[in-house]
Amino acid sequence: MVLASPESFAQKRKKPEVTSPSARQREAEFHFAEGEKYFILEDYAKALVYYQKALELNPEVGTVHYKIAEVLSKSSKEDDLIRASLSAEQALKFDKTNKYFYLLAANIYNSMGKFDKSAQTYETLLKEVKDSEDYLFELAAVYQYAHQFDNAIKAYNRAEAVFGVNETSSLQKLRLYFEQGDHKAGIEEGEKLIKAFPDEERFVVGLAEYLSQHDEKTLAINYLEKYLAAYKDQPGAAMLLAGLYRDTNQEAKARSLLLSIFENPQVEFNSKLIVLSTYNAELNQNKSKSDADSDKEAFAIRLFEKLAAAYPEEPSVHIIGGDLYLSIDKYNEAQQHYLRAISFDEISYEVWQNLLYLETQLEQFDHVIEHADKGLELYPNQNMLYYFKGYAETRKKKYRDAISSLDQAKKLTTNNPSFISEVNGILGDAFNALKEYDKSDKAYDEALVANPNNEIALNNYSYYLALRKSNLEKAEKMSAQLVKNNPDNATFLDTHAWVLYSREKYREAKRYIERAVSTGKATAAHIEHYGDILFQLGEVDEAVTQWEKARGMNGNSELLNKKIANRKIYE
Repeated sequence: MVLASPESFAQKRKKPEVTSPSARQREAEFHFAEGEKYFILEDYAKALVYYQKALELNPEVGTVHYKIAEVLSKSSKEDDLIRASLSAEQALKFDKTNKYFYLLAANIYNSMGKFDKSAQTYETLLKEVKDSEDYLFELAAVYQYAHQFDNAIKAYNRAEAVFGVNETSSLQKLRLYFEQGDHKAGIEEGEKLIKAFPDEERFVVGLAEYLSQHDEKTLAINYLEKYLAAYKDQPGAAMLLAGLYRDTNQEAKARSLLLSIFENPQVEFNSKLIVLSTYNAELNQNKSKSDADSDKEAFAIRLFEKLAAAYPEEPSVHIIGGDLYLSIDKYNEAQQHYLRAISFDEISYEVWQNLLYLETQLEQFDHVIEHADKGLELYPNQNMLYYFKGYAETRKKKYRDAISSLDQAKKLTTNNPSFISEVNGILGDAFNALKEYDKSDKAYDEALVANPNNEIALNNYSYYLALRKSNLEKAEKMSAQLVKNNPDNATFLDTHAWVLYSREKYREAKRYIERAVSTGKATAAHIEHYGDILFQLGEVDEAVTQWEKARGMNGNSELLNKKIANRKIYE
């Protein structure tokens, strides 16, 4: 705020000469009234001009100094605040009993960060102005801002002497005692408040929270157990106690209490949702560590079922249900809850993403495409929706559609090389299926530029090159990298063997295909490749044996049957 000088607003009409004291008083009152008018209109610059004119005519009126201080205090400039503080001091010089003068002065000092002076001002207010004890709380707060914690406690004690034991004084003192490390005094303060208001849940909960935050969880549990024994079904205390039981590895007690909490309609829905979210996070952590806990999984689902029975139309219930079942790899159940969730309006994008992930895992590619399209109506700029759609379209052999979706996923992606690599890898597959080999090779190359260790791209690229007998040296280099990094992966070993086969390195190919078979995870295609390699090495009988084994694994194949019947390869 810019405050103008008095000369900036010369009056249009000339005022009569001021000669007598009464005339000067009337003139001062006129200017003050004008100042009040502009103050109400929030034209503070003009208001200040008139207040200053009134002051020139009558400099010993505290109210005029007060109004000047009030206008100047609205500025954020340091110089204006200094002028405001001086005017407030002048106001108090002429009137020591007006509480509003003290309050303004204290507020100005607070704005200037002069908390010591603010505290002195409140102390003088309490001394000079009758019935001003309400401001003991403000005084205590200012002492806290000034880091004079002992004085703050004394001020709260003074307030308590006037008003009795009260929430503000006790909770602030409790916090101050704990911050200063005087836990004994803090606990005594909390106990005093609880004794004064024994049926007030928030006071015992407040004390328990402070205790738990300062490594006094056992003591916090004792207070909560004692309170709940006297006042049953108190939701806040019960919820906190259940959390403390879990924190102190008393899971059996926690579960018993949580079951009753979830049956208690007085407990807030969101509090129950938070509990389930906590369990879900723990289950996800266990999953990442391959450390399943079937008891915890069953209990979390039991809690969820109680919540779902009580709130069947709450979207959040079905979202957390989907999350929980996803965490424990129950995909069908998770899918059903996510489907229920998206039937409501305004469901978050993450729910759609989780649903598409599940349906991809379940290989429900028609559903993936359908739900991706619906999700894109709500979230048209989300790259993952296009990604899932494109992947599903690839699996459904809708390659042109897949290319369009995946290109859009790329356009919407920035600063995510790993994702770009994955998308380009799938594009490589789609173009290869369309026999657009130049575009396929380009997509694979771009995938490997973004992520040289993209194993799926390395595998598919090298395998398709081998099938086409194109750029086989590059194919061998890529497949060799794969098996070096994944020496026990049957698919990668088979790919490398087939690249070597395409290069007519049959004996090397045999070594790698036998390693693939020895993993115990070889497919019918791998076994058929084994037979082809053996045939090229002249081991025809053994080749036929492997072809017959492949046929037994994969049912009838016209080409495979022909190989077996004629004991020869058809390239």
